[in-house]
Amino acid sequence: MTIADRIRVQNVRVLSDNHYLLKTTTFEWRRASGEWQTQHRETYDRGNGATLLPYHLAQRSVVLVRQFRYPAYVNGHDDLLIEAAAGLLDNASPEVRIRAEAEEETGYRLGDIRKVFEAFMSPGSITEKLHFFVAEYEPHMRIGDGGGIASEGEEIEVLELPIDQAMAMIADGRIADAKTIMLLQYAALNIFR
Repeated sequence: MTIADRIRVQNVRVLSDNHYLLKTTTFEWRRASGEWQTQHRETYDRGNGATLLPYHLAQRSVVLVRQFRYPAYVNGHDDLLIEAAAGLLDNASPEVRIRAEAEEETGYRLGDIRKVFEAFMSPGSITEKLHFFVAEYEPHMRIGDGGGIASEGEEIEVLELPIDQAMAMIADGRIADAKTIMLLQYAALNIFR
């Protein structure tokens, strides 16, 4: 039996289409017992995205960015958020978008990039799936200052950190972004062994 055999959508209503799409849905879900149960869920659709961790193997370093994130602030994070470069796909392939985002945010024009996995970040309410990438960087690949696009509200600081320091920053709470933690842990296990 497929998921399509276990769900009957009854009603979908748009709650907001202001910046992204917020919907409420009523559906029937067929439980393992065979009983149909009516459920209600809200879903927030902002599109899919991509994220990338640049690393320098010989220097044992990574490039991250630091910026203000209002949702994190209103949930008690009273600091700028340290993250891996990321962005929405905007109808482009993950590889094309993440190259552009990495250049806009970090100033690096990267060579070979490698996709390492995909993940739903908050599947209980947000439809977004992220494509995770890593890429080796060299100093000569930095073609600009990075910093993001000011007209889009971005004010991004570029950080180059030793991998050991970045891992310690996860442990002490200075790095609290899930996609960044996932990429750093991937790098620690698979790249900087």
